[in-house]
Amino acid sequence: MRIATWNVNSVNARLQTVLAWLEAAQPDVVGFQEIKCIDEKFPREAFESLGYNVETNGQKTYNGVALLSKFPVSDVRRGLPGEDASGVEVDGPQARYIEAVVEAPRPVRVGCIYLPNGNPVESPKFAYKLDWFQRLHAHAADLLKQEEAFTLMGDYNVIPTPEDAKNPAAWVTDALFQPESRAAFRALKGLGLYEAGELGRQPPGTYTFWDYQAGAWQRDHGIRIDFHLLSPQAADRFRGVETHRDARDMDKPSDHVPVVVELED
Repeated sequence: MRIATWNVNSVNARLQTVLAWLEAAQPDVVGFQEIKCIDEKFPREAFESLGYNVETNGQKTYNGVALLSKFPVSDVRRGLPGEDASGVEVDGPQARYIEAVVEAPRPVRVGCIYLPNGNPVESPKFAYKLDWFQRLHAHAADLLKQEEAFTLMGDYNVIPTPEDAKNPAAWVTDALFQPESRAAFRALKGLGLYEAGELGRQPPGTYTFWDYQAGAWQRDHGIRIDFHLLSPQAADRFRGVETHRDARDMDKPSDHVPVVVELED
């Protein structure tokens, strides 16, 4: 089973690019982040025509996540537990999480994440980022108790180590590289999750994001911020991981590229 995560940076603006990649790469399951549309505006029929079942958690103009699966899905959740009770809220409700069980012969639960950016650091947005991380941590701990195969995949908006940036010095004041952000990511892994890039021994310089500005793509000034975190049961089925760097060079590209994990089916 091939499971992909991709921040598409507006699914309608990049629909032909996204469809071309899907037809070439043939993932079985896909999690999109930053679809940037409400559920009713999601181009469902285009993906259904490729054989995907579609579930969305959309939001007008900003954020939004979606799951596509060539297998039936069940137990669909939109939003993290505790979201309504959170003590930190910025700009109203935000559509940043969707989860479902993929009913393959060997089922796997997939959670699709668009973690808050958190900039600027001195603003309430950074507190919201850390609060969101805490709620994700609590949810992951609960999922682990079920002892099932799952991946929490998506745009984590965190640069875990200096090796995950071409130019770490350029990010020292950014929310993605703050000690608190990096510690939250380590704590999440510390629950007993396995990062696919580490399992697959991807080399340094395997970036997943290049800004549109300042020639970042042409200069390879990238960062690695898109991840699959696997439960032990999913890690036992791990066959490999691919970062589709070439997608950044397609027509009308996203500033992120897909990361695909292969699990034994």
